[in-house]
Amino acid sequence: MAGAIIENMSTKKLCIVGGILLVFQIIAFLVGGLIAPGPTTAVSYLSVKCVDVRKNHHKTKWLMPWGPNQCDRIRDIEEAIPREIEANDIVFSVHIPLPTMEMSPWFQFMLFILQLDIAFKLNNQIRENAEVSMDVSLAYRDDTFAEWTEMAHERVPRKLKCTFTSPKTPEHEGRYYECDVLPFMEIGSVAHKYYLLNIRLPVNEKKKINVGIGEIKDIRLVGIHQNGGFTKVWFAMKTFLTPSIFIIMVWYWRRITMMSRPPVLLEKVIFALGISMTFINIPVEWFSIGFDWTWMLLFGDIRQGIFYAMLLSFWIIFCGEHMMDQHERNHIAGYWKQVGPIAVGSFCLFIFDMCERGVQLTNPFYSIWTTDVGTELAMAFIIVAGICLCLYFLFLCFMVFQVFRNISGKQSSLPAMSKVRRLHYEGLIFRFKFLMLITLACAAMTVIFFIVSQVTEGHWKWGGVTVQVNSAFFTGIYGMWNLYVFALMFLYAPSHKNYGDDQSNESLSARQPSASSPASTQCFTVCMENGRIWPLQLGPP
Repeated sequence: MAGAIIENMSTKKLCIVGGILLVFQIIAFLVGGLIAPGPTTAVSYLSVKCVDVRKNHHKTKWLMPWGPNQCDRIRDIEEAIPREIEANDIVFSVHIPLPTMEMSPWFQFMLFILQLDIAFKLNNQIRENAEVSMDVSLAYRDDTFAEWTEMAHERVPRKLKCTFTSPKTPEHEGRYYECDVLPFMEIGSVAHKYYLLNIRLPVNEKKKINVGIGEIKDIRLVGIHQNGGFTKVWFAMKTFLTPSIFIIMVWYWRRITMMSRPPVLLEKVIFALGISMTFINIPVEWFSIGFDWTWMLLFGDIRQGIFYAMLLSFWIIFCGEHMMDQHERNHIAGYWKQVGPIAVGSFCLFIFDMCERGVQLTNPFYSIWTTDVGTELAMAFIIVAGICLCLYFLFLCFMVFQVFRNISGKQSSLPAMSKVRRLHYEGLIFRFKFLMLITLACAAMTVIFFIVSQVTEGHWKWGGVTVQVNSAFFTGIYGMWNLYVFALMFLYAPSHKNYGDDQSNESLSARQPSASSPASTQCFTVCMENGRIWPLQLGPP
């Protein structure tokens, strides 16, 4: 019988393959650390306070903070009092990007957070559970002389969470509250060169709109976007890895179809894992450079979710298929208890993502965390997904324990087995331990590099060389999981070699025991079922 390539490969060849994969792994880290810039850039924006005294504030006029057509501006709120400017006439204007700069499709996305500078006043304090209501308009253009085109116009409510650390006395008036930053806007593509935000804080005392929110002095925004240089390196990696995984996947499935038996469950799962990895690798992001595809962030989340669900399912099924002498195998229905939590958890995270980024396709200012109901719903989905992940982890640990317990039992009885059965079990034991080793190594590297990227400043310097740690984390881990899937499909593909030269003779003697052999009273035969060697104990002849 032909086993997997890893069972028939010599130690020397296995070390060569491992060395080649290690070289590619090092290259993946170096590409991000030495070639790519940091993955993201944060830019701070301070709004300009413009004055709009028109009766209809929502007409098509856009207020520019600077430039030849800049608005009538005031320096601070106190300046509005002698000029009899009402709160409803003040517009906080923000131009994206800063002067003399342009946005680019290579930036991929824009994420903005909001910071309010609120001064303490005895007669205008922040009430408990205060909510600020903003009337926000977003426009774009691709030429400095072109007219602005409206992209979105929404009422954006946000709950204030502010504290005042000093005593609330007259001498402390004018000091600022310490307020939490607020989610403001997220756009899944950067298809235009210039963007303009006009933010109004309409006051309506009858409807209690923007009453009891303190005295807002300034509005600050922090914009985060992906670096264009990192995007190009990321696209290049995807373009290189896509044909690599696709070719090995086709080769793997061709070797399976050449067998005289149908593919078994484990082979199907490895093939499905290759498909999910290929689905992530396909560089459809290239089209986002020429098209305004705001759904790319959501699409990327879905692709990653499919891959992780497939990877978790593979680990469960791989352990289950190596439960020696367990006959309820080779059927996906036998793993419904273990795979069920994966499906439920993935579905919860998918619904959560649709409620967040799905809605942002039509309303870039939406956030599920801004309302009590939305927060409770989001937490419910995350908690359910966390419970499912814990259940999965317990199932996986239990199955790994069972396999190692079976391994220890089989290893003690290996010398008494026939050569065919001994080689069969030795192959199972070796490939299980090998996969556990590289899986633990991959998981450990993922966790270690994630922690390092969080606790460092984002880059290291050695002499004149700067290493971008965050970029190295993204490219290295992404390359590592591609190499993991590549190694699985190569090493666990069916081999054209046999276990040994005398396997056929050993198998024949197992089927035809002599009268003088110990098997005359209790014989074993080896049969093929679903591509595996199954020992069947027979009664006396």
